[in-house]
Amino acid sequence: MRVVVTPGEPSGIGPDVLIGACHRDWPTQLVTIGDSALLEARASDLGIALDIQPFDASDPHRSHTKGRIEIVEHPCRYPVSCGQLEVGNAGWIIDTLRLAAQGCMNNSFAAVTTAPVNKGIINDSGLAFSGHTEYFAEIAGIDRVVMMLATSSLRVALATTHLPLREVPDAITRDSLRGVISILIDELQNKFDIANPRILVAGLNPHAGEMGHLGSEEIDIIQPVLAEFEGSAASIIGPLPADTLFTPEYLNTADAVLAMYHDQGLPVLKSQGFGEAVNITLGLPFIRTSVDHGTALPLAGTGKAKDTSMVAAIQLAFDLAANKIA
Repeated sequence: MRVVVTPGEPSGIGPDVLIGACHRDWPTQLVTIGDSALLEARASDLGIALDIQPFDASDPHRSHTKGRIEIVEHPCRYPVSCGQLEVGNAGWIIDTLRLAAQGCMNNSFAAVTTAPVNKGIINDSGLAFSGHTEYFAEIAGIDRVVMMLATSSLRVALATTHLPLREVPDAITRDSLRGVISILIDELQNKFDIANPRILVAGLNPHAGEMGHLGSEEIDIIQPVLAEFEGSAASIIGPLPADTLFTPEYLNTADAVLAMYHDQGLPVLKSQGFGEAVNITLGLPFIRTSVDHGTALPLAGTGKAKDTSMVAAIQLAFDLAANKIA
């Protein structure tokens, strides 16, 4: 198998953690789409030897050897300085994502793992970009995908992703929630090999609406949708108050939690395993994982960036690809 890894924002720690992850042996072939001069310069900054070789899709598949990286050459458009964003390279970042996704869809790669990008600088360039999740869905022609983050002990999926908080209630409809739960069940079964997943669903409002006194979304939307899944292969429990859902009593028997919005679920997950969590996009026709952190511009080129989340993301991409093949 081959896993393609995108370097993310070139002036951030994406190249650093990519280089760090390459300094391990892997049972899969690692390929990146990017600028060899950028990687050579960053490896020099870090004091790490890196053997960069051009990727040839016609070569036999092979395991990754420590210190080596194979590259599909795609030079940055403007010079890169550690920690200094350059709006002119925004299009290059999007190119690497597009080429990686296309490579997955034509079966050149078994999965893609992405380093972090800076959404602000991409939008400043005039390119509309709300995140990897939404971009890959657009490239794949998929109407609905689900964002999920996972640690070794907790998986949290989101009913909505990168939205202003004031827009969240309107975005949660019966149709959207039904679609999210269907994707979550299907992916837990088929990618994670969990035949009968147990999913805890958070309410939108405090105390899950307090029987309608603190909001009606639980009564009008969430409860009716959950009732539709009664008798399915999955156990769907909820809506539950988010402030008590994330306790050992509940989580010990759960395969995943479905939170209604980004900052309802992800702060809890990251408090348990930040730096080791993995972002997974569910519902795509290919496997996509990512790190759980941002570009950390001040750390770029300093050697202080930890590659643990990148390593976990590549490992999960490999595991999911192996499950898919099996």
